Amino acid sequence: MEAERTLGEEQLTQLAELAAQLRVDAIRCSTKAASGHPTSSLSAADLLAVLISRHVRYDWAEPRNPANDHLIFSKGHASPLLYAVFKAVGAISDQELVDTYRQFGSRLQGHPTPALPWVDVATGSLGQGLPVGVGIALAGQYLDQLPYHVWVLCGDSETAEGSVWEALDKAGHYGLRNLTVLVDVNRLGQRGPTELEWDLDTYRRRVEAFGCQAIVIDGHDLAAIDDALGRARRATGPTVVLARTVKGKGVPEIENQVEWHGKPLKPDLAERAIDALGGVRQIRVTGPQPEPAPPTGAPAAQPLQLPQYDRGAKVATRNAYGDALRAVGLRPNVVVLDGEVSDSTRADRFTDSYPDRYFEMFISEQQLVAAAVGLQVRGYRPFASTFAAFLSRAYDFVRMAGVSRADIALSGSHAGVEIGADGPSQMGLEDLAAMRAVQGSTVLYPSATCSCAALVRHMVDRKGVNYLRTTRGGYPVLYDNDEPFPVGGSKLLRGGGDDDRVALIGAGVTVHNCLAAADELAAAGINARVIDLYSVKPLDRERLLAAVRDTGGRLVVVEDHYPEGGLGSAVLESLADLAEPIRVTHLAVRGLPTSGTPTELMDQAGIGVSAIVAAARASV
Repeated sequence: MEAERTLGEEQLTQLAELAAQLRVDAIRCSTKAASGHPTSSLSAADLLAVLISRHVRYDWAEPRNPANDHLIFSKGHASPLLYAVFKAVGAISDQELVDTYRQFGSRLQGHPTPALPWVDVATGSLGQGLPVGVGIALAGQYLDQLPYHVWVLCGDSETAEGSVWEALDKAGHYGLRNLTVLVDVNRLGQRGPTELEWDLDTYRRRVEAFGCQAIVIDGHDLAAIDDALGRARRATGPTVVLARTVKGKGVPEIENQVEWHGKPLKPDLAERAIDALGGVRQIRVTGPQPEPAPPTGAPAAQPLQLPQYDRGAKVATRNAYGDALRAVGLRPNVVVLDGEVSDSTRADRFTDSYPDRYFEMFISEQQLVAAAVGLQVRGYRPFASTFAAFLSRAYDFVRMAGVSRADIALSGSHAGVEIGADGPSQMGLEDLAAMRAVQGSTVLYPSATCSCAALVRHMVDRKGVNYLRTTRGGYPVLYDNDEPFPVGGSKLLRGGGDDDRVALIGAGVTVHNCLAAADELAAAGINARVIDLYSVKPLDRERLLAAVRDTGGRLVVVEDHYPEGGLGSAVLESLADLAEPIRVTHLAVRGLPTSGTPTELMDQAGIGVSAIVAAARASV
């Protein structure tokens, strides 16, 4: 049932009282913690008072109710306001709010995280909440087809982030009528005025240029807020409510003052402010409830048939990625996104079979990863792919996905100097290091099609941020189709006896170079063990320990990646606590590559067959 169009005096008084409580509680918890952002919370208190009382349809006792609306604080530093909201709706107690905010071990952290069941994703890195909200809205409108609404609170400072406009562009492109953005235009950022200050007309024109409806209001006029939110809920496309507010509203001593960003009120000032706002209240809000979600039965389980390849045939692992996506598409929760390179990543093979579960993010890599994070909020398993190098543009979103404990799958194609003539701007040479550094991540780099397909299958169910690196060129299929490839494992391709003189360790394309080098060494009477370390994180330490034991600690690690943070670093870190000596030769891309053929570039980088042979000979 829609909210009433007009508010009576009694309703306005109740909303004003609730807004005062939100302000008081934001002051109380931040002053007690001697830390936080109360002024950023005070400016948006009126917006949230109206929103939670009359427009957000949410069963706070059942945060996993699939019909609940979604509330995202993109301006995560305003966490005092969010936690004050949680108190007002009865989700947390006054004691937890005031006594534990920002304290060690508390779930009320400085910026919101999903440690709280009412928080979908971690926010605080500005410009991220809205792009994630777009992903949730995509799920609601196109996949779930449920009437829940996505409400995102943004600060005006974060509209300087390009990711905000990527999000509005995609919201307009997909016509997301279930998405409403509330921009708290309070004029002041961390060090002074924002870029546009209170130029609401420029904000409006920018929003409308991206295909979104803009509603400009006084953000402290409760009736105007209520009318705008009601219009937004009934809109036929995405809506942005541009609310002119005053930072520090309700505390005259600090209102619209530059120097108060991120500073809690001292106890004496806090006491005066609370008294001026009418004191501490314990108002409990019961807002509108969600409509019952229709029952959905679990789809019948279907056996997945992974693609099959002839041993010895030359096939690129990026092809196997696309084939495997199509195979795992039998799982209705699998969704695929790409950054306008799906013909190169081979994600288009999924699109051909399951067009309703494919979302094109165009060349907007930040939105690509953010939409994946939003989709997983709704229980989907998103696979997002682009060139490995271009994922660096979205790295903060990948990092924050780790903070959110998001379950997503990323694929980076065109990695390393192996891609050839395109040159260094297209070569992912930092991606293994970047993805290994993400908290709780899994990093996989298959050398052949069968291992790639098997690892894609694992990624469907694996928790956390999962990254798969694929190869552009075709290389021989090394394994049988039924070979298992557990995450955290590796494969022994040559040797294995105690007469092995050296171990050659590679992943992806360098496995093939190691095999060719092992053949040359064998012809010279040198037994070389070859290990396919397809799971870069977690690593198969037991296989490495056996290699150290059997070869006298002689290891040659070869990677198509810069030396910092990649495969060599992973190997060395895993063996750092060994008491026995090891002799590791690390071959990696140490200079700036140019254009050329894959063989020329790998030879130039010192990771080709001849370089591996020379390193092995030198070690023995």
